Amino acid sequence: MKTLYDYICRTETVLTWTLLVAMVILIFAACIARVAGYPINWAIDMATCFFAWACFFSADIAWRNDKLMSVDMFVNYLPLKGRWYCRMTNYVILVVFLAYVVVAGIWITYVSRERAFQGIPAISYSWVTASLPIGGFLLLISTIIKIRKALKGEVTGPASDEKIPSCVLEG
Repeated sequence: MKTLYDYICRTETVLTWTLLVAMVILIFAACIARVAGYPINWAIDMATCFFAWACFFSADIAWRNDKLMSVDMFVNYLPLKGRWYCRMTNYVILVVFLAYVVVAGIWITYVSRERAFQGIPAISYSWVTASLPIGGFLLLISTIIKIRKALKGEVTGPASDEKIPSCVLEG
């Protein structure tokens, strides 16, 4: 299972870089074409679609690697046990929110299946909205892995330089 998750993580990273490069190329090409008098009207729309996917993939990569912004100036004054409980509370809130995002995203993707994306009849708007449940699901997996690591007493989070001792879990 770990090798499958590692493969998904590597694929996600490659897709993110590919989407970001494609966005830049599309926007630059559209700009040059517009100056030349031959605008590529669909390029900005496709870059927007790529942006939606890249945002969710990038968020998962940042979350998985503890690179998201963290405001912990008050939490750092808590004892180790208090910090652990605060972190676990945040994880539970995230799991509930991300589960809702996945369910609502599936519904939005289903509802928008017949809608054309930005007036391009060959592309369904579901290709854009599918980034919501898929990105939410990837973030949910990363959060569950963080919860499992925290329950095992492994280091999790950007501000946790020390290992969480077993006494936090025992009582």
